[in-house]
Order: sequence, then C-alpha cells, then structure tokens
Amino acid sequence: MRDHVVPATSRARAESLPLLLAFLAIYLIWGSTFLAIRFADETIPPLINAGLRQLTAGAILFVWCWKKGSLPERRHILPAIILGGLFFLGGHGTLYWAEKHVPSGLAALFMSTEAIIIALLGAVVPPKVKPTAKSLFGLVMGTVGVALLMGSDVFQTSLAGLLAGVALLFSSASWSLGVVYSRRADLPRDPYLNASLTMIAGAVLLFLTAGITGEFGGFHPSKISLRSGLSLGYLILFGSVIAYSAYMWLLEHRSPTLVATHTFVNPVVAVMLGWLLASEALGLRTIVAGVLIIAAIMFVGRGTKDEVVQPKPNSERREFAAALADD
Repeated sequence: MRDHVVPATSRARAESLPLLLAFLAIYLIWGSTFLAIRFADETIPPLINAGLRQLTAGAILFVWCWKKGSLPERRHILPAIILGGLFFLGGHGTLYWAEKHVPSGLAALFMSTEAIIIALLGAVVPPKVKPTAKSLFGLVMGTVGVALLMGSDVFQTSLAGLLAGVALLFSSASWSLGVVYSRRADLPRDPYLNASLTMIAGAVLLFLTAGITGEFGGFHPSKISLRSGLSLGYLILFGSVIAYSAYMWLLEHRSPTLVATHTFVNPVVAVMLGWLLASEALGLRTIVAGVLIIAAIMFVGRGTKDEVVQPKPNSERREFAAALADD
C-alpha cells in the first residue's frame, strides 16, 4: 500500500496561508488601532484605557489556553512581567498618553521607527545579525515614505506635541527592546499563552502606574461615551486577541526586522481611515508615499538573512539564532 504524499505546492500553500493572514492582521488591524485609541482616549484615561484593553484580552486568551490544557510554569512569570513592561507599560502606556495630544496618523509615523531600532539592535545585541544592503535600503526608503506621508507637519507642533513626540519615540524604543528580548526570553512555546501572560502582566503594571499618577481619581465609568466604549471593544477583540496573537506567532516564524515592517504599513492605514472618517486630505503625496512604503517592505523582506525561523524550544533559541548568524 502506497503512502499518501502531500504535493509540495499544496503544502506550501497550506503553510503560506497562516502567514498571509497573520501579516494582514498586524498590517491592517494595527493600522486601524491608532484611530481607535484616539477615540477611546476621549472619555477613558490613557493608562486605564490601555490596562482595560490588555487585561480583558489577556484573560480571554488565558481562559482559552486553560481549557485546552496549556498552562504556564513558574519560570515563565518573570519574563512575562519584563515583556509586559516593555510592550505595554513602556510601549502602549506612552502611546496612549501621546495620542491625547497628537493626531493618530502622526503617532503612527513616530511608531514606524520601530523597524529601524530593531534592525540596529539586531546588529549590536548578540547573536549579532548584520543588516544587508537591501535591508538598509528598504529601511531608509520606508522612513522616507512615512516622512513624505506626513509632510512637514511633524515639526510644526506645540510644546505638548513635541513632548508627545518624545513619548512616542520612547514607546517605539520600548516596544523594539521587547521584540529583541522576546526572542531570548524563557516564555511558553504556545504563542497564545505567551500573549495572554504578557498582556495580563502589562495590564497589572499599567493599573499600578495609573493609580500612582492619580488616573483612577478622575475616572467615572458612567462618563464613557458610546464611541469610546465601542473603540475599546474593538481594541480588545481585534487589536489584542487577534492581531497581538498573530504578532507573537510571527515572531516565532519570521525575523523581527521583517515582522516590524508593519510599522511602514500602519501609517498608510491610519491616514486612509483619517480620510474616510475624519475628512483628512488624500493627495498625490500620500499615493507616492504608499508606493515607497510597499517597496520598502519588499526590500526588507528580501534582504533579511534569517527569513525563516522555525519554532524552537526556549533553551535552544540562542544556539539556533547563533547558527543562523553564522550562515
């Protein structure tokens, strides 16, 4: 009796579909979250807003993992707290605060620096991965694209806007450090359990900080508007449960620099939504910038050395990454 052999083309298609859906999630959904954050911030304090999002989404994923028998070990707690602090307190906390003072499209532009920071960190943090000429060219092209997209308005802000810009750069740097750390941290192999632990840890840190800064004193749930409430619900279900889970899964299967290309697409989505929902101008500059950004993604993708990263036990990740760097 002959063994059934799956054709290579069918297997390739089956493997490419999850990748396509995961990249679409972090490209399109996360691009829309900048406007959703702005709407949710209207009547919910920023740190509480971010904490509610992560706690609810993390609890949903944790219950689902628990029902399928996937549970964390004690050794996973500290790395989850560290990653939760980098991703959600340092990353989301400052982003949510900044969006009280700057437009969502401008926030998306500042966050696009994540890809550049990750590439630079990858070149200096062991195991070192030297960026290729294609990757560097793509990163520069993408940066020019998002700068062209936003124009000179980046430099024409108030003092509060400039401080928000500093906060956004800090947010991008914190998230980038989290990406690099996640590749070496002793976290659960299950990406959904991984996501749930880091979100819950981040939520606890956000709530603690909100209490220290006095946000709870002026927060009244009865004053949450319908638009803010719906936006928070969208952020929980789509921005965190779906897109963040896809993001954590991608970090196990593709290089951080390639995954970080979502920061080039997100501003395009943010500007398009601003045009559709807030009557913002959409001209030739935006179209040209979009072409540059898509081209940048192609260059970064083709220039990334460790294009395919197979899931490995945490204890083997460092040796595996070192082997990739030596290839």
